[in-house]
Amino acid sequence: LALYFHSGEREEKCIIEDIPKDTLVFGKYKIQSWDIHKQEFLESAPGLGMFVTVTTPSSEVLLSKLYGPQGTFSFTSHISGEHIICLQSNSTRLISFGGSKLRIHLDIRVGEHILDESVVQAKDKVDEVHDRLEHLIEQITHVSKEQSYEREREEKFRKTSEETNSNILWWAIVQTLILISIGIWQIKSLRDFFISKKLV
Repeated sequence: LALYFHSGEREEKCIIEDIPKDTLVFGKYKIQSWDIHKQEFLESAPGLGMFVTVTTPSSEVLLSKLYGPQGTFSFTSHISGEHIICLQSNSTRLISFGGSKLRIHLDIRVGEHILDESVVQAKDKVDEVHDRLEHLIEQITHVSKEQSYEREREEKFRKTSEETNSNILWWAIVQTLILISIGIWQIKSLRDFFISKKLV
């Protein structure tokens, strides 16, 4: 997932990632600040930092740390589900003026280590093949975890559907029994009425 978004200073922005259990997640970001005079975003935002907070589906805080104007962060999920990743600049301004907007570039990789190409090129061919193989194994493991997680969700959905269908069936049976009981009661009441009036 690679994207960028605009934010005011000290404004918190969050994204939701559906992550399988025991999965490594890497994030990389860069802040650009808006220059009112040049009317463009500057390549760097000196003096600004970024608070990164990661919360699990059970509201447990996995990561809460202050980084610089650009940096990387990582965490490992302990449970599967929707994890909330929030970013907020640490501007010291008490008031955010109209021109003090930021552009935040964010790249999130789920279930894989990011290869440093410069390091790979510096090693010999055997090490390069070894690193590529490890990278491929990590990707296969991640795909396997994703499939297991999807199967788990599908099983939950199937159980919920079966329970719902079962409840509907029982409710239909109860309704039928109630209607039959009311019909029998009405017939008996009419019969008793006709007998009391000596119409039968």
